[in-house]
Amino acid sequence: MIQIQAGSGPTALRILLGSQLRKLRESKGISRDQAGQCIRASESKISRMELGRVGFKERDVVDLLALYGVEDEETRDVVMNLVERANEPGWWHRFNDLLPSWFQAYVGLEEAAERIRTYEVQFVPGLLQTKEYARAVIMAGAVGAAPEEIARRVDLRLERQRILDGENSPKFWAVIDEAALRRPIGGVEVMRGQIQHLIDLMNQPNVTIQVIPFSYGGHAAEGGAFSILRFADPDLPDIVYVEQLASALYLDKREEVDRYSEVMERLCAVSTTPTETVDLLRQIMADL
Repeated sequence: MIQIQAGSGPTALRILLGSQLRKLRESKGISRDQAGQCIRASESKISRMELGRVGFKERDVVDLLALYGVEDEETRDVVMNLVERANEPGWWHRFNDLLPSWFQAYVGLEEAAERIRTYEVQFVPGLLQTKEYARAVIMAGAVGAAPEEIARRVDLRLERQRILDGENSPKFWAVIDEAALRRPIGGVEVMRGQIQHLIDLMNQPNVTIQVIPFSYGGHAAEGGAFSILRFADPDLPDIVYVEQLASALYLDKREEVDRYSEVMERLCAVSTTPTETVDLLRQIMADL
């Protein structure tokens, strides 16, 4: 489990790279102390590297790959490409003053993902929000913030949504609790616009939306919202993202990811089909 708290500052690609290096080390039964000696550093530095909390020097990674017996050229290229990319600032760099470090990591992971599956219980997922709905959500959570800051936070959220419109857009699959759709955030007109937006998004081939109706009752995800991100490279682990009040968990161990994946499958099985989703959304909009 990787726990990112305010101030720790790891980037998304550092998380992925650190996770990959940890798995390579563990597969050879090499201790962190042995790995640290290899790169003329301490055991604690290896720990920080594997958690994505420090930068990566190319020389150090080359030496670690040699120690771990990684001779396959393709695997080495994947890792070294991550080293290069981990040191490049993302487009969200200009919003760093607004983003807590633990969420900066998620924005980077979101940008790199091939598939994103998310469950939401309180809000419409950020990638699916209208400008008006996003502003209402942000204002509710940023009491006392200046209008200029609110506007920039809204711009950031809309900028994130661009990943759903490009040629290499990820598959985005959202399961939303009906409660989130019936909560009139921003007022009736804002909510109607938001629900119509969800109906329109259902026409995009890379977007799937399901709803857990009130009629179902209890379900497997009563613990709260979470997202599962998958990446195009099979050597990179899936990441489960669980947001907390002032931090976030990034889970990448196989047993953890499998548990959340199983819960997601159960949620999808009891939620509306795409056709039923549209019908329910229209009914909710009529009820407002």
